[in-house]
Amino acid sequence: MYSAYAQFYEVLQTSEMRATVWTWLTDPAHEVKGLVADNDGTLVGFAHYRAFARPLAAASGLFLDDLFVAEAARGSGAADDLIDAIKVRAAEQGHSVVRWITAADNARARGLYDKVAQSTQWVTYDLTG
Repeated sequence: MYSAYAQFYEVLQTSEMRATVWTWLTDPAHEVKGLVADNDGTLVGFAHYRAFARPLAAASGLFLDDLFVAEAARGSGAADDLIDAIKVRAAEQGHSVVRWITAADNARARGLYDKVAQSTQWVTYDLTG
């Protein structure tokens, strides 16, 4: 399923990269955590998230790095369930916000996101080596 997620965003990903992420997810001390959505025991989606500091707000938040639902399960409520579970974890851990980014052309996901969260004025930049 993670491979399908990478293909959705047209990101080249190797089995070694997926193994690295799996190592993170199975290490309780690592910052990246994961959730899954299932339908009668069949995996239909996942989310990866991590805590982050918000110095200007003197608070912390949860960053939703990845959210993916298999094409056949889109519209089933799996994405809503994953976002709700992240929201619960944020509240339990005392975080002030759950934040994420998505592609501007990801219309289907943005339809959900616009219902459950508020878009912001911020523009994202990447600085690479």
